[in-house]
Amino acid sequence: MHYIWLLISAVLVGIDRLTKWAVVTNMEPSDTIHLIKIGDTEVLNLYYTLNNGAAFSRLSGKTLFLIIITSLVILWLLFLMISKKVHRPVYLASISLILGGGIGNLIDRIFNSGLVVDFIDVRIINFPIFNFADICAVCGAGLLLLTVIVDEIREHKRKKLEKASSEAEEKAEKETLEEAPETEE
Repeated sequence: MHYIWLLISAVLVGIDRLTKWAVVTNMEPSDTIHLIKIGDTEVLNLYYTLNNGAAFSRLSGKTLFLIIITSLVILWLLFLMISKKVHRPVYLASISLILGGGIGNLIDRIFNSGLVVDFIDVRIINFPIFNFADICAVCGAGLLLLTVIVDEIREHKRKKLEKASSEAEEKAEKETLEEAPETEE
């Protein structure tokens, strides 16, 4: 089952590579293709740009650092999947998404002089331009975070119920001992 999730990661990388290839072969940097426009308001565009940083162009110019950090995270996640230390499908899905996104952008950084191809431009909210790999990584990280929070809440409730149950049993046992008639010898 773990290998299916690795295959899904590979498919996501393939989709990322295909979308970036389509943009690079059909557009010039700074070209815009309007996809959704309501009146004069541009909602969604394809806008070809190159990014030498991470999310929101942070760490611009820190290519080697980004390659090393991304590679370490990818290796760690691959280890978790291959060693089968992670079993729950929701965690495997999260890891698969993060791997797909991370590998997709890592390929760009390594083979495109540290530049990542970005092209999805949601203008209506003035959001930074991103790509399919970014969507995968963010959705995977969001799913992982949400799952960890839900698991922590469930664990907290379980411990609280166990404690209440244990206290109730102790109280009942104590009451039983207090109510028992004393036997004379």
